[in-house]
Formats: sequence, structure tokens, C-alpha cells
Amino acid sequence: MSQIHSKFSSPSALRNRAPIANRLRDILPEKGTVLEIASGSGEHVIHFAPLFPNLTWQPSDPSPEARASVSAWLDETASATIMPPLDIDTTSDIWPIDRADAMIAINMIHISPWAATEGLFRGASRLLTSGAPVVLYGPYRQDGRVLVDSNAAFDASLRARNPEWGIRKLEDVASLAADFGFALESVTDMPANNLCVAFRRR
Repeated sequence: MSQIHSKFSSPSALRNRAPIANRLRDILPEKGTVLEIASGSGEHVIHFAPLFPNLTWQPSDPSPEARASVSAWLDETASATIMPPLDIDTTSDIWPIDRADAMIAINMIHISPWAATEGLFRGASRLLTSGAPVVLYGPYRQDGRVLVDSNAAFDASLRARNPEWGIRKLEDVASLAADFGFALESVTDMPANNLCVAFRRR
């Protein structure tokens, strides 16, 4: 990830944001507020906003550096449908937002403790009403599918950096989601051995 002043640029975000946007077209509501968890550099949300002009986008990240990057990108794009980034740590029960119509989290689940995923669905259960989606993107383990070598190496590197990180089993995530009232709707293969996983609030 390169840095120019407070603005970051993530090569992976630049690669995956177009395929993710294409998938979001079939999942997101026509209007309302989309809360992005773990916005990172901000390059996803600034790409999505003009493609979905009837949606309001609310980025968030627990990292001050990431929020500064999002703000720097917003200053450059001057989008009227992207709100200033919020400080949201999913492991906290206090979020500075009380409702949303959809939630997305890109490349978060594997680079955070399991408690962060638990907090994500706990928060989603508070904010989202029946029929609202939660969309996750990233690499996953799946029963009956061999983990490709590149993802196995990635998983090992993640766990070496932090034993609480690592590529999760999709079945574990789906079970957790169900505990908080979300049904697994779709699992879509994406480039670079990633998945786009959509859940719906019951």
C-alpha cells in the first residue's frame, strides 16, 4: 500500500473494486444508506458512489490513518453521496450510527480477530431491518473445496503476523450470521480466488 500525504492507495482495492461493483448491482437496494465497514484507503467507496447515485454511502474504519485517507479521497472527488468516515470498531457495542439499509465489508474478515466478525453481525442485527443485505468479500475456506496454494500461503502469512487472523471457514461465518438473524443468500466466485458472500436479514 503506497501513501501520498494522508491519502493511501491499495493495489488490491484498485484491482477488485470493479468486479465487486458488478456483483453489488444484484444485491444492494435501489436507495438508502450503505454502511461500509473497514473502508481502508477509501478507494472502494469513491468508485462505488457514482455507479449507485441513488444510494448514500457511509464509510467507516477504526484506524485514524484510514479515515484520514478516506477523507483525502473525498476532498478530491467531492461526492455529495459519500458521508465523512465514521470511527467504527466492530468489537464495540457503541457505533455512531443507528440505522442503515445495507452493509458491506471488503477484505476485513481474515485480517481481524474473530471477535470483529462477531461484532459485525451483532451491529448489523441492530442497524438493518428485514430484507437488508450484508455483503462480504475476501478469501474463504469451504467444505469440500481444496484451499488453493496462493490462499494457503496467504493464510500462513496472516497467522504469522497475528495468530488471531486467518482465512475463515465460510460455514463458520454463515453459522454466526444465522445466530444474529441473517440467512446466506449467495456465494459468488470472484477473481484471485476470492468470494462475494451475501446475507439477508430475516
